[in-house]
Amino acid sequence: MLYFADVILPLPLKRLFTYTLDEEQANELHKGFRVAVPFGKSKLYTGIVFKIHGKSPTAYEAKPIYSILDDGPVVYDSQLRLWQWISDYYMCSLGEVMRAAIPGGLLLSSETVLIKSESPSADTDHLSDNEYLIYEALGYQSQLSIEEVADILNKKQVLPLISKLVDKGLVNVQEQLREKYKPKLVRYVQLHHSYRSEHQLKELLELLSQAPKQREAVLTLFQLQGDRRPVKVKTLIETSGSSSAVIKALIDKVVIEELFLEHSRIVHGEKDESVEVNLNPNQTAALTSVKSGMEEGKINLLHGVTSSGKTEIYIRLIEESLENSKQVLYLVPEIALTTQLVKRLEKRFGKQVLVFHSKYSLNERVEVWQNLLENREEGTVVIGARSAIFLPWAHLDLIIVDEEHEVSYKQFDPAPRYHARDTAIVLGKMFGAKILLGSATPSLESYYNAQNNKYHYTALKERFNNVLMPEMELVDLSDKYKRKRMTGHFSDRLIQEIQEALDQRFQVILFQNRRGFSPIIECHTCGHSPQCPNCDVSLTYHQYKNQLRCHYCGFNRPVMSNCEACGNTSLDTKGFGTEQVEEEAKTLFPNHRIARMDLDTTRGKYSFDRIIEQFEDKDIDILVGTQMVTKGLDFRDVKLVGVLNADGLLNFPDFRSHERCFQLLSQVAGRSGRTDVRGKVIIQTFNPYHSILQQVSSNDYDTMYKQQLEDRYQFHYPPIYRIVKISLRHRQIERVNKASDWFARALKNALRTGVLGPEFPPIARIRNQYHKNILIKIAPAQSLTKTKEAIQKIENSFLGIKDFRAVRIVINVDSY
Repeated sequence: MLYFADVILPLPLKRLFTYTLDEEQANELHKGFRVAVPFGKSKLYTGIVFKIHGKSPTAYEAKPIYSILDDGPVVYDSQLRLWQWISDYYMCSLGEVMRAAIPGGLLLSSETVLIKSESPSADTDHLSDNEYLIYEALGYQSQLSIEEVADILNKKQVLPLISKLVDKGLVNVQEQLREKYKPKLVRYVQLHHSYRSEHQLKELLELLSQAPKQREAVLTLFQLQGDRRPVKVKTLIETSGSSSAVIKALIDKVVIEELFLEHSRIVHGEKDESVEVNLNPNQTAALTSVKSGMEEGKINLLHGVTSSGKTEIYIRLIEESLENSKQVLYLVPEIALTTQLVKRLEKRFGKQVLVFHSKYSLNERVEVWQNLLENREEGTVVIGARSAIFLPWAHLDLIIVDEEHEVSYKQFDPAPRYHARDTAIVLGKMFGAKILLGSATPSLESYYNAQNNKYHYTALKERFNNVLMPEMELVDLSDKYKRKRMTGHFSDRLIQEIQEALDQRFQVILFQNRRGFSPIIECHTCGHSPQCPNCDVSLTYHQYKNQLRCHYCGFNRPVMSNCEACGNTSLDTKGFGTEQVEEEAKTLFPNHRIARMDLDTTRGKYSFDRIIEQFEDKDIDILVGTQMVTKGLDFRDVKLVGVLNADGLLNFPDFRSHERCFQLLSQVAGRSGRTDVRGKVIIQTFNPYHSILQQVSSNDYDTMYKQQLEDRYQFHYPPIYRIVKISLRHRQIERVNKASDWFARALKNALRTGVLGPEFPPIARIRNQYHKNILIKIAPAQSLTKTKEAIQKIENSFLGIKDFRAVRIVINVDSY
């Protein structure tokens, strides 16, 4: 009997590929195993077995599997069902889901290597200098990778040169599998077996009497090695006061043996048994309400104002799951949030806490994955950003989505363009897990579902310990500028409040949702401002690097001293970012410590932790930041929050801008006054009477919800209508125009209503590619499945037209 396996490859291909198995492989292999398979002419890829069957493919001859990489599955059946749902719902391939789901360290791929030809007829007389250099290098090394060839020649384009060497019969090209994951090896030592008894040791110490440092190291090692276990070299050096040279000398004398043992990169915190927090009556009532919703099998929405104690409710629910040796997924929108949260959970649950997010290295993510595979029967809580939903869950019991309203839960590029909150709900339903969404400012979608009895709703209206909500004050910037009461971008009112807070030894947070020093540098004489050569945006000025940078493609260049258009030196900045706020704050408050938290200052793995730790320890008096400082962080001594300019959040071409402005300002306001002293929030704006700002200042979520929902009904937006955005991209604007017109016309013919566009977005060119968007609004009565099928058919027809094949199509379902 013939056996075949359908394999998912980590490629953006709409179909699975079938490979042949021999009988032994068929008995050994199961769904979810990793296999190395050939694809194309000679490339090898890691694939995941999706199905084993006896049906041969008709369109091509199946190749045999190259090798089986595991003794057991790395992906469970439940995960593969989730992948299938994501692929169907978000209109992407299973390969793209696999690429997003599996840590890169588990995806082996082949590497092209050059090997010297053994052909006796190889002619080396007519080689160019570069060709001879590579041929000579292969005389000293058995093989060279493409990267090594590029390094030797100091050139990027080396493939034509390699092709010539192959054609001349001087080198052969082969594919070799490359393992990306490397276990962490730690250096240990132990006494050689000849010196482990007291008698043998005594003789050894007499021999080392002329080398006191070596003698001391041996004696210390003997004491440390009481249970015959090897000792870390680092520990031995620190304890004995010796050096690496001393240890090396003892290894050379075969007095001690050197070992390299595999160590986990996962760092566990210590459990603190003394930590116990009692719930107040409001929290107890909320916990009871949430549990009753869970018993009904409903998704729960916990609407708790900032600092109301939502996290403690989460902890009580986590405790119950872990007591039953179940798994918990705790999703947070930003890595910044995990720092404080991990410390808090580790004090309660110790080694049962795992962390998984993109700041972790490739190897660390593999180890978290393997930890869940190997300890599947143990109770574990995983804190992670959106990618944590893809981990290999075995018995998931509870999913918590904290700050569920956050836009960070939506993946925009590359595919799959999934929403982690919605995907987590589907994952929870697959496992029959309890699902809790929490937020101080729920998304309109979730609140709408709660109002329509689809979700179980629980409200926490009061802060913990009955702490008062912060006092909100709107400052009219137009009036302050008119009366000349502004110093830089600080009004006299904000300066006065900052000074008062600092005098009382409190801390201050200043929020400006734009990084860099200034978004525009402009010439006073001719009005020219430097533009990005790859995108339709002006370059942002970053003073700390004296650079102009594009925040879309990463292009950067030094700041010029003269205008490029007219040569004049009268250059000035327009607008302001966090860098400029930080500089002005240092000038206004020179005796205080000021720091900045934005994408530029938090690129390192531990940079978030460092800034948050310094702020918690009161080593920073004023923290300037972008929306990173708004997200669920708990700082006990912040009395004042200053919003430098709220108008930038309101005046944005997006139907969600008002909802997001309310959420962002409410969240940043919630960072103040989290203890007995009432906090204060100063919001600077040119439009203090705007309805959203008035609603923020009175913390009136319900009025905001009703007003925004009315607009959504009127203009056919979510949560009433569903939205699918189709973006067409190409380097030539004419081709984008022609392709998008064809696609839109076909959609209008097929769907009749709800198709808008094609239109250029506000920024029409990014990374030298022109974008044109088509928006499809799907009415409640319209079938989402049939609409997607129509889109898929049109896309297939589109790709069949020769002129359009080079145009990239990006489909974004539920484009929030």
